[in-house]
Amino acid sequence: MTLHSLIHSLGSALCMALLLCMGTGASGAESINSDALHAEIHVVTEELPPYNMTRDGVLTGMSTEVVQAVLKEVNVQASIQSMPWARAYDLALHTPNVLIYSITRTAEREHLFKWVGTIAASRWFLYSSASHPVTLLSLDDARDWQTATVNEDVGEQYLMARAFEIGHQLQSSNRYEFNYQKLQTGHVDLWISDELNAYYLARQVGDDPARTLVQSLRVKELEEAGGFNMALSTGTPDATVQLFQKALETIRANGTYDAIARKWQ
Repeated sequence: MTLHSLIHSLGSALCMALLLCMGTGASGAESINSDALHAEIHVVTEELPPYNMTRDGVLTGMSTEVVQAVLKEVNVQASIQSMPWARAYDLALHTPNVLIYSITRTAEREHLFKWVGTIAASRWFLYSSASHPVTLLSLDDARDWQTATVNEDVGEQYLMARAFEIGHQLQSSNRYEFNYQKLQTGHVDLWISDELNAYYLARQVGDDPARTLVQSLRVKELEEAGGFNMALSTGTPDATVQLFQKALETIRANGTYDAIARKWQ
């Protein structure tokens, strides 16, 4: 083989090796992105009107529409299942590739999920009935009264973390509307709830919340948590989480989020 032929052969081999390396790298990057985009995502939530609720057999609400917009942005088709909060929470805690909403981001929950971002603001209160108003100067004052909570929701977790006990000061149920009924019928003295949820449930039974509900104590610690969020289970790949985070940022930037929020104001 001549020197010229040898150089030509080595050059061709080198070029082929470089092309193979480049091809492998591109394929790997594409595969990672593809896996993140096409991972089977299970979406779970609860009946928390007006954020997430079933109306005429269709799941809707402000938070639901935001989640649907994010799913569309990442090009992931996923059905959303509504179930009691304790079940949804348990699934998101222990099953990979589960998206849960509307969930409050607290210090206790911080490392239990991979957080996508805030989808709705919230204001929390301990409510009493206007027919039996309760004056509270501090949270400790609530220990003398019976408070309605929802099983494993952030209000119940907040109170239990401060030594309130189910069966003692707390009466736990699995649906928010049950708690409004308990309050108005005198079965409990207080009810911990998000403001929009409380007002919506009052109006659903024909009541004027301004006349039937008293905001006995504002729970600012829950508001400081940043509102309601989307979160993914810890077994979800980071690449998937990043795609969802980017999608939420995108719908905020392009006006989609604001349009949804205005619709539900």
